[in-house]
Amino acid sequence: QVQLVESGGGLVQPGGSLRLSCVASGSIWGINAMGWYRQAPGKQRELVATVTSSGSTNYAEFVKGRFIISRDNAKNTVYLQMNSLKSEDTAVYCCNADIIPRNRWSSYTYWGQGTQVTVSS
Repeated sequence: QVQLVESGGGLVQPGGSLRLSCVASGSIWGINAMGWYRQAPGKQRELVATVTSSGSTNYAEFVKGRFIISRDNAKNTVYLQMNSLKSEDTAVYCCNADIIPRNRWSSYTYWGQGTQVTVSS
């Protein structure tokens, strides 16, 4: 079984920072791209950022210059450093990863349960 577990969410004031982590565990042979998505109440889930296995990154326009995605391949972990947070960043943040399980020939997309980020004074 493959599992993604996020951590690092919480309550922060506008202008503050948070760092989210997401660890992939289980029977894993390899991990391709990893990413972060978010869903605010009453809104559709949206892409925040992605990072490939070689470190290439992609960001949504609304987080460029404020958020940084990174990964530690040795730890099967992806991070999201969030700076200059705004109230509109309030959402449940979920990580996903394109993972090749052991003894499989294909990759599959896995999702974490999500972590709540609330930006409020």
